[in-house]
This record gives sequence, structure tokens and C-alpha cells, in this order.
Amino acid sequence: MLPDGLSAEDEQRCRRLLAGATARYRARPAAAAVLVPLCLVRGAPALLYTLRSSRLAGKHRGDVSFPGGKCDPEDRDVVDTALRETQEELGLAVQEEQVWGILRPLHDRQKATVVPVLAGVGPLDPPSLRPNPEEVDEVFALPLAHLLQVQNQGYTNFCQDGHFSYTLPVFLHGPHRVWGLTATITELALQLLAPGAYQPRLASAKLPAG
Repeated sequence: MLPDGLSAEDEQRCRRLLAGATARYRARPAAAAVLVPLCLVRGAPALLYTLRSSRLAGKHRGDVSFPGGKCDPEDRDVVDTALRETQEELGLAVQEEQVWGILRPLHDRQKATVVPVLAGVGPLDPPSLRPNPEEVDEVFALPLAHLLQVQNQGYTNFCQDGHFSYTLPVFLHGPHRVWGLTATITELALQLLAPGAYQPRLASAKLPAG
């Protein structure tokens, strides 16, 4: 079980473990970046999610996601992209010093590189946020304790051309189901934040190659 809050030692451990990846991936080109906001909700550590607007174009409208989006040429790097997008989507200003580091970049189904940026945003009341209604329908947080309960974890098998292709984790029993790339990023965050407390349901769970 996790304590009620993550300690300064936990933060330093995570920053230290992410330092190599952060230096390696920060300046590399990527298609998109997302912020993985680690917050405290009523004193309990939680991850903050968004429900993408149903008015957006594309197949990802209405999906659960982390705040983020495409990298702009004006962005200094992927961290800048993640912080800018979070400000635009949620009105939440996250400072660069709050960034703990970069998790392992992933590829979406179009094989575009998506870079997850982990940041500690401190105490937060999700209903008090005023998200951009053009981009976000809802903001909600899931406590790490909820995500770590086995009964709230599952997996989804994906098929391509009628054949089994790959497996991704899914997190259940919250306000909305967390699945797809967002669930995979959640899994990476849990493995870092709660070593030993989270065991992937399938050791072979993986994204499509690319």
C-alpha cells in the first residue's frame, strides 16, 4: 500500500531514475507529447486525466487521455509541448521545475512517437479546473491506490486483419475506462511510482512494433 502522500525521497528517486531518459529524449523530434500530472487530491496521490471533447475531429474524440498534443515548431522541446498543451487544455500552469522527467516514449497506431512527461503538480481539486470546452469535456483524477488494486486492472486484446496483434492494459471502475495508449502510459507511471506494488497483468503486454 502507498502512504497518503509521496515523499521528497520518492520524488528524488523518480527524478534520478528518469534522468538518463530525459536527457536522451528531451531534444529528439517527436510527433506529440503529453503531461502525466501527478497530483494530490484530498491528500492522496493521484493521476489527472481528461475526457477529450466529443466535438473534436478524428477517432480519438471522447477518449480518456492525458493533456497534450502535437509538437509545434515553436516549442523548445517535448517538455515545452506538454506544458503548453496542459495550459491550453486545462488552464493549468505547470512550471518546468515541477517536471520529474520523461517516461519511455511510445508509438501510436500510426507509428507516431508520443513522449510522456511526468510532473508533480501538487494539491489539486479537479472540479475547480476550467478546461477548454473545445478540447476537453471533463477532468477527473484516479488515486494511485485505486489504480493499484487488481480488481481495477485488466487488458484488451487488439486484432488486425482478423488476427491477434497485440495486448494493452486497461484500468476499470473509475468515472471512465482508461485504455489504449493512455493506459500504457499509466502503467509506466505506476511501475516508476510504486515499484513492487504494481505488477502488469501480462508480462507480454506490448504495443505494435514500430
